Amino acid sequence: MPGLIDVVLPCLDEAAALPGVLTALPPGYRAIVVDNGSRDGSPEVAARHGAWVVREPRRGYGAAVHTGLEAAEAELVCVLDADGSFDPRQLPALVAPVAADTADLAVGRRRPTAAGIWPWHARAGTALVAALLRHRGVPLRDLSPIRVARREALLALGVTDRGFGYPLELLIRAAAAGWRIHERDVAYGRRAAGTRSKVSGSVRGTLRATRDFAAVLRAVDGRR
Repeated sequence: MPGLIDVVLPCLDEAAALPGVLTALPPGYRAIVVDNGSRDGSPEVAARHGAWVVREPRRGYGAAVHTGLEAAEAELVCVLDADGSFDPRQLPALVAPVAADTADLAVGRRRPTAAGIWPWHARAGTALVAALLRHRGVPLRDLSPIRVARREALLALGVTDRGFGYPLELLIRAAAAGWRIHERDVAYGRRAAGTRSKVSGSVRGTLRATRDFAAVLRAVDGRR
């Protein structure tokens, strides 16, 4: 098994979820909570529960993840939402193929644990983008925000998007670089009470994410 593993948790107003998420991390997994401008005391809650807190003032999912990767020190790095929708105890199953060098990137395919957890508009948008990815040769069914790879390799991909388009650009660049991508089913539950998804929590959020995804796809097509 690998040594210390860093877990990057992009965070915007997740104070209600952080205690549960951080206490559920398996032994040997270190939390790096990247605060993206929270107003609910998330950084203080994270610090009280033993997380390494990094601040990223530029708003955007990709900005937070990139700052977390730059701060990380472990060879293997996980990225995990901080809202409680994923059980961190699922991480070792994703780490295993990367640690064994049978995959370069391991990602989770969300499997809702109950009806209504994944709103129709978010699910439909994800299905559309995943279909476009498969058309480009990326064999995935989801754009899950839970994934594992080697830190140096991730940084070397040169992902430039700092918004919601970050995971899409990462997957496109990884496939173009010949990465072995492993997708595994993961349980996707209700986020902690008092938190709200910045993407699937509203039609507006989904539309913003779709806008960022479209921009990434246009940029990729423009480079061909």
